[in-house]
Amino acid sequence: MKIITVGTGYVGLVHAAVCSEYGHEVHAYDIDREKIDAFSSGLSEPIEKFVNEPGLVNIIRETLGKSLHFSDDLEAIIEGTDAIFMCLPTPSNIDGSTNLTFYDAAAESIAEVLAKRKDKRRLVLVNKSTVPIGTARHLEGIMKSHGVENFGVASNPEFLAEGTAVADARRPDRVVVGCDCEEDFTILRRVYSQFVHHVRIKYIQTTPETAEAIKYVANTMLLTYISFWNGVGAKIGENMPNVNIDDLRLGVTSDDRISTWGSFVSNGAGGSCFGKDISSLIYQLRRVNVSTKMLEASFEVNEHQKVYLIDRAITEADFKFNNKTVAVLGLAFKKHTNDMRDASSIKVIESLLGKGVAAIHAYDPLANETAADVFDPSKNALFEKIKYFDSAKEAITGSQALFVSSDCEEFRGFSRTIEDTVSPPYLVMDGRRMIPDYNELVSKSFTYLAVGSMVMRPD
Repeated sequence: MKIITVGTGYVGLVHAAVCSEYGHEVHAYDIDREKIDAFSSGLSEPIEKFVNEPGLVNIIRETLGKSLHFSDDLEAIIEGTDAIFMCLPTPSNIDGSTNLTFYDAAAESIAEVLAKRKDKRRLVLVNKSTVPIGTARHLEGIMKSHGVENFGVASNPEFLAEGTAVADARRPDRVVVGCDCEEDFTILRRVYSQFVHHVRIKYIQTTPETAEAIKYVANTMLLTYISFWNGVGAKIGENMPNVNIDDLRLGVTSDDRISTWGSFVSNGAGGSCFGKDISSLIYQLRRVNVSTKMLEASFEVNEHQKVYLIDRAITEADFKFNNKTVAVLGLAFKKHTNDMRDASSIKVIESLLGKGVAAIHAYDPLANETAADVFDPSKNALFEKIKYFDSAKEAITGSQALFVSSDCEEFRGFSRTIEDTVSPPYLVMDGRRMIPDYNELVSKSFTYLAVGSMVMRPD
């Protein structure tokens, strides 16, 4: 099959690479020439500047110029195409609705090109990005307004987790395809032929609207589960004496009906999907007069979770942040990525700056450069207080407090480095419960404050 992916972000680039690996002729299209040049180079550094996913560079190198091509000229690649996958950014508006500005601009450009194509074979336009329920109809309207012939629209939502996106694309748990007719289902069954009759992978055919809804319900359910553990489980451990949150989690999730995923309490979930998708679904449901109280509560719990350890440090540990140097370890929203979108660390750092800290020592194994763009001093002079370091040990040197904001493996069992680098009085705020031997720190006069536990102070 000949496939075009429109947009080369996390979704578009991974989808293009894996489809090319399976033997399709794939053209990854983007209007950003810098990205096209970076991906066309086949080199790790320029590629990972934009998308840093384990295994992705290897696939691009192996298929580049063979089954995988990059272009910023849609007209040059349109002839003979079987499917166009829309992989575009869909950020939130202030009211929670989905901003389709990038999507609509791309759809209009595609329609203009398709209207002039010579090859009139059946072609399917597929929404891969998460878009509001009914967007396939919106896309259909745009195509018809330009006189595009012999086309179908479909929804094929992605379920990729950053950090494991390549593995998820190669071995998905399900492939959801929403089309209007058998002709379009046939085209997409050829695109996904290796998954259609797989013994482990669920291949689901449905309507475009149902496919769009599946993605929203899945993501909001996941965030609701995370928020339940943070809003209930963690609060029990923080406020009721002699309750061990780790044992609580183990006991509850020993029930086969209850997932261990999402049960690890934390300082909130970030990333480009959860917050945006639940906000969009709230907006969509309100428009049809459906109560959204449960979804609103899940969203509020998650947002509160991102910074409440700082408030607990003030009220429970009597820590004064004014004129202190605080180290923040973990800047990306999760390990194995450099993605800063909606990362909990953003609110942590903004809150610390609002508390009057003298400096913030920041470190992330992958996201220092991305974070520096987010916290550009030209946007806010307070960001000049942020300094970036090449190791966790360097970052905590000279600090009076530490905030662990992501689950990078190198932060687990970090107590020995803390003991060898800084001296008490010192506050450790563990937003990911990455320091299991915290009793050792407390016994040596450090104060330890973690999600899910009461504050632990030296005797």
